[in-house]
Amino acid sequence: MFDVLIIGGGVSGMSCALVLGSAQNKAFAADKKIGIFTHQKASNLQDAVFNNAYGIPAGKLGSELLEESKEQLASLYPHVQQIENEKVMKIEGAYPNFTVVTNKGSYQTKIIVVAINATNTFAIEGLMEYVIPHKKAIAEKNRIQLKNEDHFVADGIYVAGTLAGLRSQLSIAAGSGASVATDILTLWNNGTHSQVHDSIRK
Repeated sequence: MFDVLIIGGGVSGMSCALVLGSAQNKAFAADKKIGIFTHQKASNLQDAVFNNAYGIPAGKLGSELLEESKEQLASLYPHVQQIENEKVMKIEGAYPNFTVVTNKGSYQTKIIVVAINATNTFAIEGLMEYVIPHKKAIAEKNRIQLKNEDHFVADGIYVAGTLAGLRSQLSIAAGSGASVATDILTLWNNGTHSQVHDSIRK
């Protein structure tokens, strides 16, 4: 049983995984089992180049960022399980006992973070009741989002990135994933607002 499973290995999903992974030394997060489906085939980063994203050198390719983020997660936080080459098809159950069904198997989890892009090909059974037209995208693009209140969809279900109704911008997506991670850390810490900061100070 996972404590949290993140669906999507793009910017918002990886950002969420990195922040959750970085909390490993906090007592309330030390024993948590975290997983991420790192399926990146449909990520908008595949053909992107970045010149306007904070902290990223100009000219950086999105395809490189996708690979580097997986390497960073594996190197710094190897306890976060990366599940590759599986596509999520269906969500069953309710909080805190979800079953996530993929094209290759199934997984049990207490919390789900949905962090895939906002195209209208979205077809995860069990989440379709939350689908609405995207509120911050050009209508002709037929983008969708999940109904949510500050990333919260329903008990145990969070959404991040463009699928949360946010505009498609790398920095926004990264912040969205990190925000969801801190919401989950706060939940694990019995409602005490929580975040993770590293420091060079002793």
